[in-house]
Amino acid sequence: MQLFLKDIVPAAQNNINTRFIILDKAKSPAANGKNCIALAADETAAVHIQLWGDECDAFEAGDIVKLTNGIFSYVRNNGLVLRAGKRGKMEKMGEFTVAFVETPNISEIQWNPDPENPKRYIQSGVVSAYSRIFPPLP
Repeated sequence: MQLFLKDIVPAAQNNINTRFIILDKAKSPAANGKNCIALAADETAAVHIQLWGDECDAFEAGDIVKLTNGIFSYVRNNGLVLRAGKRGKMEKMGEFTVAFVETPNISEIQWNPDPENPKRYIQSGVVSAYSRIFPPLP
């Protein structure tokens, strides 16, 4: 089942299947250039994507990407990011032909464990409506 970005919540499991367009990309100051951060979006929300190794060169702004078995979790120095992880896969599906929104950015939402189920997370506040890494598009 394909999820919209607005429906993704942090979890320690690779179970996210979605698609998005990459809006912008930047090298991460950490990891000696072996990873980069991208701003991605679909028609419901935006999110920060972490790209590792060859993924950094494989995807550019404007690419439409399908993510299979991805994970949305906290990564040191990068905050809350969506990524393929070891079990997931990202593949390019096309270019430039998808509707998207830049807000809300789910990487900029504060999440806390659900008091009724500590394995789940619930939204507890919005840090910023837009990405604090990438400026809003004109």
